[in-house]
Amino acid sequence: AIIVRKEILIPIFCGVFFVENVSVMIQVAYFKYTKKRFGEGRRIFLMSPLHHHYQKLGYHESKIAVRFWIVSILCIVMSIITLKIR
Repeated sequence: AIIVRKEILIPIFCGVFFVENVSVMIQVAYFKYTKKRFGEGRRIFLMSPLHHHYQKLGYHESKIAVRFWIVSILCIVMSIITLKIR
């Protein structure tokens, strides 16, 4: 994406990693906000990063990994298609 000067595709291309990082940022920000406002921190996810949240919900680790692979492949295909359109 950097070589062909389409840097906007990087969040799409790295969709799973981007969502994992954003989930951590959301969790930390919300926890700090609720701790300041209510005196005790509350959480949006059971655990952060996002794949640990799914483990806490009862999904098996291999199922989570395979689904993240599928989502990664779909993100890559979508970014390549977007690259070909322009």
